[in-house]
Amino acid sequence: MDQNDFISRFRLTAKLRSLENEKEYYQEKIQEVQKDHDELFGERESLEKFAREKYLMKKDTEEIFLIVEE
Repeated sequence: MDQNDFISRFRLTAKLRSLENEKEYYQEKIQEVQKDHDELFGERESLEKFAREKYLMKKDTEEIFLIVEE
């Protein structure tokens, strides 16, 4: 069989589409991680905000209220 037959081309096109979707997903994840990195190594206020939001950390004098959407 020829490598350029219809079935092979169809499979390769499907694989290419799948890989392009994966690439887009990982590019979005990279942007999220870059944003987290910038918050962590930015100003102190940003670091505190990051710790509060991501890890539910708080000061001794504070209370945390979680709102769960249903």
